[in-house]
Amino acid sequence: MCLAIPMQIVAIEGPVAVAEVDGVRRQARLDLLPEAKVGDFILVHAGLAIATVDAEAARETLDLLRQLADVTP
Repeated sequence: MCLAIPMQIVAIEGPVAVAEVDGVRRQARLDLLPEAKVGDFILVHAGLAIATVDAEAARETLDLLRQLADVTP
């Protein structure tokens, strides 16, 4: 199963964004989303930003992922 995580862009240098969720920062390539800007929420899969999402959708998805983490043994 593949999973893309919603993260918020906090910095961009060239084709690479620094994105953050819950205090964890990761680099993500922006080759598929050259229009992405600081503050945008992106879906990150395997180090690649694959889509932008609105803030509400990102929060809902993150809340669901956190709930799953709380009940998964």
